[in-house]
Amino acid sequence: MTTCGHSQTARVLGIVLCIVAAWAWRCPAAESEAIEAWRDLKFGLFVHWGPVSLKGTEIGWSRGREVPADEYDQLYKRFNPTLFDAEAWVTTAKEAGMRYLVLTSKHHDGFCLWPSKYTDYHIGNTPFQRDVMRELAAACAEHGIQFCTYHSICDWYHPDYPMGSPGGSTKKPSPNMPRYFQYLKNQTREIIENYGPLGIMWFDGQWEEPWTLEYGDELYAYLKGLQPNLVINNRVSKGRNGIAGDYDTPEQRIGNFQNNRPWETCMTICQQWAWKPNDVMKSEKECIQTLVRVVGGDGNLLFNVGPMPDGRIEPRQVERLLEMGQWLGKYGQTIYGTRGGPFKTTASLASTHRGNTVYVHILDWRDETVTLPALPKRIANASLLTGGSVSVRQTSDAIVIGVREEYRDPIDTIVELTLDGPAADIAALALPSSSLAAGKKASASNVFQNNPSHGPDKAFDDDPGTRWATDSGVKQAWLEVDLGRPETIAKVMLSEAYDRVRRFELQYADDGTWVTFVEGQRIGEEFTAACEPVTAQRVRLNILEATDGPTIWEFQILTPRKTP
Repeated sequence: MTTCGHSQTARVLGIVLCIVAAWAWRCPAAESEAIEAWRDLKFGLFVHWGPVSLKGTEIGWSRGREVPADEYDQLYKRFNPTLFDAEAWVTTAKEAGMRYLVLTSKHHDGFCLWPSKYTDYHIGNTPFQRDVMRELAAACAEHGIQFCTYHSICDWYHPDYPMGSPGGSTKKPSPNMPRYFQYLKNQTREIIENYGPLGIMWFDGQWEEPWTLEYGDELYAYLKGLQPNLVINNRVSKGRNGIAGDYDTPEQRIGNFQNNRPWETCMTICQQWAWKPNDVMKSEKECIQTLVRVVGGDGNLLFNVGPMPDGRIEPRQVERLLEMGQWLGKYGQTIYGTRGGPFKTTASLASTHRGNTVYVHILDWRDETVTLPALPKRIANASLLTGGSVSVRQTSDAIVIGVREEYRDPIDTIVELTLDGPAADIAALALPSSSLAAGKKASASNVFQNNPSHGPDKAFDDDPGTRWATDSGVKQAWLEVDLGRPETIAKVMLSEAYDRVRRFELQYADDGTWVTFVEGQRIGEEFTAACEPVTAQRVRLNILEATDGPTIWEFQILTPRKTP
């Protein structure tokens, strides 16, 4: 099989040259410096926006689905966001504590938010006409925010790209992928030359068959040649892996603890990437704890808003972002410029470090004290950043932290530990689970596409970044765990990825009969139920009613609270 009409030999030689060029750039300190500087920023604003906001449906994906393709493609003729104010967007990001901004220059629908000379399908041909990207780049420069762009590899609108809507499920009549690849190179060069230097070029849409590893490697090397310190995400490459790409991009989930390669979680403040009227929005607690868990796992958080068709970011979303900024104004030293660990993140705890200082973020108090694995360095001092006093007892086996109840912060109790040496020298340490269900045998009535990565065990792995998921359209389901032996249960904690459950019950098996011990309606981001202690080996979540396929981050089962 050949690419771009070249012979097999020429193709292989071209690939080798691209790889050599890419790795030649990866050697200098410039790459490391650019990536490390970006990692220090920690928190960025993602913006998904375009004419689709007029419909309130999902960007790109609703083309040919909720909105007929012909109608979708004409929306730009009515797109006139007269209240767009780049200064307001960037000021919001800055006051939220965000330090970089990523704008969707072109999503899968092909519409461009800058007046590209390579297509007529762009912002300059709308009633609005103004160059949104130029105004944002200028405002970012003025306020010290790193300007970045998102760019879709797939293009369901462009006639040369082989796949079409809905969702890449159709094929174009006369595609020309080599010519489209040149279009892609032309546009990305145009962005770098006219709006750069950029911090990041954030790619997406690489999963479809027309995109190859060879294309990804060539594009990666080409862009590094244009701007050597450009940071490029892994989605430039086929399958989100390979030589191309400087960091990983878990989507709509908190990434696993990973300190051997940079990563960034991209997540929406509501449920949809583009603006949707009355979309369910994350609470202040969920937003802040998401940021803490991501940074504790050694990642960055790219947090998305979808501006309204009039050009404004929805006021309630602005308010939520500013709440995050107020928290960062107090505790930003525990986030910016830190690295994750030395304690691996769990649902109830995260940690960050800088120099000789470790910040322990206690997100949920399961017992009267928090027990951490032993450290190979001495704790020289301990203090409670969130106010009050803290007791810390260090032995050769463990570290025990105690904070009186009145000093426990409802969102994040932060303990500062000063060590007698650098924390970066300490290998990551896993915390023992407090859940009786951790790692135990699990089963479920349904699993999303029978995919093991969304299997029932993911709800019992103590990893807030993995989840059990069910197929779209599922309205009833159950999730069961076998504890291995009868255990005393006093508390159950559930965390739902999307607010879909409307009625459920928690049950335990008693001589073959399921007995209900907790009933509820919504689970949401966090549901906690303390109950009269019951003894059981098999426990299940029985979902009686849901708006769509239920999906659960964590299902934890706890014993009666321990006291010192």
